[in-house]
Amino acid sequence: MSIAMNEETKEGLQKILGDLPSPVKLIFFTQKDACPTCAQQQELLQQLASLSNRLELKIYDFVLHGEEVAGYRIERIPATVVAGEKDYGIRFYGLTIGYEFASLLEAIMMVSTGQSGLDPDLETLVREIKEKVRMQVFVTLTCPYCPKIVHIADQFAFVNDNIQADMVESAEFPRLALKYNVTGVPKTIINEAYSFEGALPETAVYMEILKAVNPEKYRQLEEEIRKIQGAPKAKMAEEKHEYEVIIVGGGPAAMSAAIYALRKGLDVAMIAKKLGGQITYTASVENYLGLPPISGADMAEKFRNHLESYPIAEALGANVSQVKREDNSFVVVTDDNRQFKALSVIYCAGKEYSRLGVPGEELFVGKGIGFCATCDAPLYRDKRVAVVGGGNSAFTAARDLLNFASEVHLIHRQNEFRADEALVQEVTRAKNIILHTPMIVSSFLGTDKLTGVQLESVDGKDRLDLNVDGVFLEIGLTPNSSPLNGLIKLNEWGEVPVNRDQSTTMNGLFAAGDVTDVREKQISIAVGQGALAALTAHRYLVENKLTKSKIELKETWQ
Repeated sequence: MSIAMNEETKEGLQKILGDLPSPVKLIFFTQKDACPTCAQQQELLQQLASLSNRLELKIYDFVLHGEEVAGYRIERIPATVVAGEKDYGIRFYGLTIGYEFASLLEAIMMVSTGQSGLDPDLETLVREIKEKVRMQVFVTLTCPYCPKIVHIADQFAFVNDNIQADMVESAEFPRLALKYNVTGVPKTIINEAYSFEGALPETAVYMEILKAVNPEKYRQLEEEIRKIQGAPKAKMAEEKHEYEVIIVGGGPAAMSAAIYALRKGLDVAMIAKKLGGQITYTASVENYLGLPPISGADMAEKFRNHLESYPIAEALGANVSQVKREDNSFVVVTDDNRQFKALSVIYCAGKEYSRLGVPGEELFVGKGIGFCATCDAPLYRDKRVAVVGGGNSAFTAARDLLNFASEVHLIHRQNEFRADEALVQEVTRAKNIILHTPMIVSSFLGTDKLTGVQLESVDGKDRLDLNVDGVFLEIGLTPNSSPLNGLIKLNEWGEVPVNRDQSTTMNGLFAAGDVTDVREKQISIAVGQGALAALTAHRYLVENKLTKSKIELKETWQ
């Protein structure tokens, strides 16, 4: 398949590449007739090189040019090296099309300008890494999150000769992906042994490297890095202490509520699994007032830095199992049986991907069970995969998988589907789609990794063991509202009904964000709800003479 750029694309690239300040070498390793995708990557690089006299393309045969292969430490083909006056350790294994074309361009620009783009303080820390570090970032060409982590790895390699950054296209090297148990992308392997998943912010990636190569320094610098991120004043939440407000959750609504409550002088604790919420899974946010397009992970980091510049008490990594009322106070109970007390609660626990709640599910999440077919579909080339669900998201996932998987099994508990008719027709006409209706998943099969699913007909008469390499759960999002069961009445979808001021039917209990019955689930709406909930909570505490805050009620709505 030819990779031909249209004239509009060429013209745009000429404007970018024509003004490169310094020459850049593109060094390509290939082998004639032994690598089906080598010709495609070579064609792409030739087209790029033709657009700028600052780009020099060198092509070497993987077998015939052993000295160059050894010199650049090339292990597989197709391999593209981006170098300048020296080799910076930046490698691309596989094709650099789709989302990874941007990664290649960013590497070219960085090498040419001589600027890493890292925060100066962080760049200093990265330069001080003395250990040898090899980062292998496994990607797919359909993953919008992957270029972020590829670019960070390239930045680190650019500023430190001890670091090598390899982009590895998972679908092109399936055996390597299997070796490192890559069932979702991006996944980064450090020095063959340590790994982390997701498109983390730059400072978080630095800390992951320290965890892998210098644990002692990691512990020493953990607090220093937090200061670089925003001089945090966060402290550990205490069980014996009674707070004026406890905020449950760590997403935009929760962090907004916390900032407003803290600025009112309230004594605030936040209890959450992690800070960021659903936005950490968002590739790009382009509609938040005052911010240019930004990744969800970066937005979450900015929110956290802002929050932790205030004296917030935190219990992170904690899953809230119950919120109960005792006399005039609330008790927030966690899964590990810790109990935190407060005079009021702002509940912002959000939503999460729905689960089936069957045996084996929790064991294989991230080890064969996934939620993003758009990103991970290329990992299942010529494999058998299942999709659970019957709505638009399930059929969209199935459509994404049809071009890769040998078989796509669609499992739905009803005979009728909820997806748009046109989408249903498109998917069900495919030769490699197999429908299982009306059936449910009764368990997931396997030991160390997922090997299949056990199906059962809705009427319980039929059972089937289905061998698959992966499963995508496309059954929607579920409000994290179960800890409120028995405290207030939820709506039919499990959401928390709220009044216009974010109050609930129970005095002292407020709620905000996606866990509420607000129809539109947006970051800006969650932030606004969080702010309003905090102001309403402050009013409640003042009117009931429960707060020690020195800020008068008349200032609340300013």
